[in-house]
Amino acid sequence: MRNVFQRIGDGFRRFMTGRYGSDQLGLFLSMALIVLLVLSMFLRFWPLQILVWALFFYLWFRMLSRNYTARARENERFLSLTGRIGRFFRVRRSRFDDRKTYTHFRCPGCGQELRAPKGKGRIRVTCSKCGRQFETKV
Repeated sequence: MRNVFQRIGDGFRRFMTGRYGSDQLGLFLSMALIVLLVLSMFLRFWPLQILVWALFFYLWFRMLSRNYTARARENERFLSLTGRIGRFFRVRRSRFDDRKTYTHFRCPGCGQELRAPKGKGRIRVTCSKCGRQFETKV
């Protein structure tokens, strides 16, 4: 029995040789496909079912594609977009976690976000980005 599954696995590996496969965009599309599929099962809304099928075929098209450069470019665009969104939430989370021990403020020169320990009174701060010195109360 093991030989049968081994042969199937070997055949699948040979088939996928030279094809793009999966990446972060493919994983996101898979998760979106699952969510939309569950929604379409409950809602029975035909445009949503068309979207599910279109997403399904696009996902398989990307996975079976042999055009590495185009698929890598798509994934890079996706990562740059989600990277900005993720960074936005990570910064907000970090500021929230530090709220009891640090004061956050912006440099009046360049807008760089800085932080200093709370309870120090008036301090002179030098911006790490533009080098401008200014006083602030923390």
